[in-house]
Amino acid sequence: MSEGAGRPEGRAGQGPDAASNDQVLQLDSFEVQVVPITQQLRPFLHELTVSVRWPHRDSDLDFLIRQGEGYLALDEIGRPVGSAMHFPMGKDFALLGMMVTPPRLQARGGGRFLLRTIMRDCAGRDMRLNATRSGYRLYREEGFLDVGKVWQHQGLVGEVPVPDPLPGVEIRQITPQDRAAIEAMDAYAYGADRGPILAALMQAGHGLIALCAGQPCGFALVRQFGKGQVIGPLVAEDERMAVAMTARLLDGARGSFMRMDTPFPGTELRAFLTASGMTQFDTVTEMRVGPQRRAETGLVTFALAAHSLG
Repeated sequence: MSEGAGRPEGRAGQGPDAASNDQVLQLDSFEVQVVPITQQLRPFLHELTVSVRWPHRDSDLDFLIRQGEGYLALDEIGRPVGSAMHFPMGKDFALLGMMVTPPRLQARGGGRFLLRTIMRDCAGRDMRLNATRSGYRLYREEGFLDVGKVWQHQGLVGEVPVPDPLPGVEIRQITPQDRAAIEAMDAYAYGADRGPILAALMQAGHGLIALCAGQPCGFALVRQFGKGQVIGPLVAEDERMAVAMTARLLDGARGSFMRMDTPFPGTELRAFLTASGMTQFDTVTEMRVGPQRRAETGLVTFALAAHSLG
């Protein structure tokens, strides 16, 4: 948990790897035990994601558990009935994610309990999350404000349109020596220090960096996720550059399943994704507690690493 953050009060419970600080929540006629998420409990988290039709593979969940902290809710016979996590970024920011609250738990206040528990752990930090339609009302009631839409595009890549050339812009493969430049660009665009998470994302996949007159002016990462691969984060100075890097990453990927989640309100990138076979699948709403940190001019974020990582 975050330094100095306490856990909610509650009675100690028993369960998988139960510790003395596990919590028990009374919901009508049954009790729910709330325990910290560990790698050993990943099968329970996977069971939850399957129940809500999320595409996460075991390796995707292992990655998220390594990056963040959170809780699983288990019913009296040990079945998972909810989860919530937070991912610290720097000393004063956290992104909330893996908020899985099936109707059985949500209808009895369990989702609110898990959310408040995570928010207490993040006391003193600005917070951001990506809200599905089912969770939107709860987050508004708990003080989150709208930032904007995130458009989820995915599908089998077809014929990739050739974008217009960008005079004076070089796009090449990322090397380990580019890490500091990528962290600096991302911190400006995202509004928080994601150094450790970016390092893990770079190790998990590969990517491109854009150079304008020899100076870093954008980057894009891609890695295995869910049904195929996901592009993100992607940071660029303008939409044409974002399209150019995306085209490079899709080059040779015909027939492969690809996904991108873009918070950028422009239409050129989304039109390019659709033309490449990655049609719009869904939308979520980005929400915040604290100031709007994400840059809106200059280097901006065109694609998220994941709903739970921003």
